[in-house]
Amino acid sequence: MRNGKGSVRAPVLQFTNCRILRGRRLLREDLWVREGHIVDPEKLFFEERLVADQQRDCGGCILAPGFIDVQINGGFGVDFSQATQDVGSGIALVAQRILPHGVTSFCPTLVTSPPEVYHKVLPQIPVKSGGPHGAGVLGVHLEGPFISREKRGAHPEAHLRSYEANAFHDVLATYGSLDNVRIVTLAPELGRSHEVIQALTARGICVSLGHSVANLRVAEEAVQSGATFITHLFNAMLPFHHRDPGIVGLLTSDRLPPGRHIFYGMISDGMHTNPAALRIAHRAHPQGMVLVTDAVPALGLGNGRHTLGQQEVEVDGLTAYVAGTKTLSGSIAPMDVCVRHFLQATGCSVESALEAASLHPAQLLGLEKHKGTLDFGADADFVMLDDSLHVRATYISGDLVWQAEEARQ
Repeated sequence: MRNGKGSVRAPVLQFTNCRILRGRRLLREDLWVREGHIVDPEKLFFEERLVADQQRDCGGCILAPGFIDVQINGGFGVDFSQATQDVGSGIALVAQRILPHGVTSFCPTLVTSPPEVYHKVLPQIPVKSGGPHGAGVLGVHLEGPFISREKRGAHPEAHLRSYEANAFHDVLATYGSLDNVRIVTLAPELGRSHEVIQALTARGICVSLGHSVANLRVAEEAVQSGATFITHLFNAMLPFHHRDPGIVGLLTSDRLPPGRHIFYGMISDGMHTNPAALRIAHRAHPQGMVLVTDAVPALGLGNGRHTLGQQEVEVDGLTAYVAGTKTLSGSIAPMDVCVRHFLQATGCSVESALEAASLHPAQLLGLEKHKGTLDFGADADFVMLDDSLHVRATYISGDLVWQAEEARQ
């Protein structure tokens, strides 16, 4: 497009006949996009004297910020915890295959592994913007190996670690470079964990509490040291007790630092968490809820034996177990399924369900000015959904990157 001076300008796209999730409400407004960002139509009209170059009728659909999955171990046969020669191609495959589920950004997650796996894999997973090639990579989530043996879940006991005298040096020796790391899950009751939490948060890395037998006091001290997230609430931690609610008690604790907001991940797949537990957590602390898939490499593959890091996983129906046991081993539900189940199980508003998969994970990572929102100036990463919250189309930077077959008619 050319402006009045003859120079080329970026086209303006106007999405019409839609309801936009903005400010915790669904608004009957148009969405305006230019150069990959949401723009203010009033400024276009009155300051630049511009109208839309293209209009796209959304057929009455909902436009919500693109989903952000901060805990996904792989999928479609790709295991992020396997030290292959070409980790990048596996990341690219999953990034492409999660677009139909509305995911526009994600944190590839590595489960407990030997140091040589971290040293080989982590440098191959750089932060990367999303686009037609697939969802963007926001940084790696390292779940383990500094976790509880008692609450290790599907993590291999042989590779669990504790801290020695120079705790953060042990972290660096285990992981290698932290350049591509965004989240670390650890058990706060391990000795010297507080200095590790402080060192990680000082580097801008989000610390999450999980796979832990910590009581509430220890969990509160970890938050005071800088932790801001809880990994898959209720799973792989002490059960709630009225005299010591453990990590779960952080949702209503009055001992958190002023202004500190605790977020918690929930696997809303219908298997990991009873609907009553979902309702309890959401009603206790709705603004902290972050939906995660915790998807394993078997996502999208069906029944049979698959891997998860150093372990073998068996999928039976809708459930994944460590082979030969009844220990749950991640999920095989994609994000849009988790959003719909959460909505149905809790009876929450559509707005709340969508924000739990978009705004809240963005806030957790400090990205809420760019991701998880359709406010003016934000990245134009969004998902088009019908009234039952099935994905009709996915957009990244304003570009259509996936569309349902029936929506192409």
